[in-house]
Amino acid sequence: MKANPSVSRSTRRLALVASLLAALAPAAALAQQGAFPTKPVRVIVSFPPGGAADQIARAVAQPLQEALGQPVVVENRAGANGNIAGDFVAKQPADGHTLLMSSGGTVSINPHLYARMPFDPVKDLAPVAAAARVLVFLEVNPAKVPVNSVPEFIEYLKKNPGKLTFASPGNGSSPHLAAEMMKAQAGVFATHIPYRGAAPAMQDLLGGQVDFMFDPGIGLQHVKAGKLKLLAVGSPQRSAQFPEVPTLEEVGLKAFDADTWFGFYAPAGTPQPVVARLNAEINKVLASPAFQERMAAIGAVPVPMSPQQFARRAQVDSERFGTLIRERGIRGD
Repeated sequence: MKANPSVSRSTRRLALVASLLAALAPAAALAQQGAFPTKPVRVIVSFPPGGAADQIARAVAQPLQEALGQPVVVENRAGANGNIAGDFVAKQPADGHTLLMSSGGTVSINPHLYARMPFDPVKDLAPVAAAARVLVFLEVNPAKVPVNSVPEFIEYLKKNPGKLTFASPGNGSSPHLAAEMMKAQAGVFATHIPYRGAAPAMQDLLGGQVDFMFDPGIGLQHVKAGKLKLLAVGSPQRSAQFPEVPTLEEVGLKAFDADTWFGFYAPAGTPQPVVARLNAEINKVLASPAFQERMAAIGAVPVPMSPQQFARRAQVDSERFGTLIRERGIRGD
């Protein structure tokens, strides 16, 4: 049977059109992505105003707004150790116009804390850029805890078993886990009082409602004013701001590292060129003297990374904190 010439020509035309569309599709997608941003960018902070996450987000927002040419609006959606904000961002359009600013706990800690998560942090969020590594500082209210060193503090805890209380920004937060690390290694006990963020926890430490806290940097001005006593740094290295203060490892607690890593995430599926643009612009902010000065004030260190490096950091933290959570039987609120 002879082939119908008109059918053959029609088939060839369809094939040609399909190939042209396939060739143009990437260019069209890139053109669309290149227009980013086309409207204000929202940064959803997973903790209340005044904490480290909030301060970092606001330190990035203004210069990022200038770089992107669109308003960058910071909103606080606190609760559930970051799950409320994380779930909200995970369900937004994957176009780069809504970002999450959170501690690594939302991705690395919460899946170990909560039997049920409202979203899957690994599958539903895309790492965009790390922002800062926030050191944690072991501080006591000197009016309630009359000690001047970690050995004295541990001895005081042993002499007063169960009588002291410590604050944290929330159950399962990095400062909470830092205290659990110390308790486990030192063989001491104190009662945990969780708050909805670091700022209200700090207020009660200053007011004497709690005795001590692993501070993620927001109370350092009170240390300098003599209202709080800084005993040690819960980080691998000493703080440049307080070089005379030892690390907990230096005073006998092995491999003590409770630093909190803060960064930006986008909904999964956000186009790679958009993520790359945001990563590049945020890393430029991190390199600026103005940002570095603001981070030094809260004992933080800028940590520019690629999205892939940031994802690997989250995986490392998930493994080490997951072990601690299981061993200490810690559960979410």
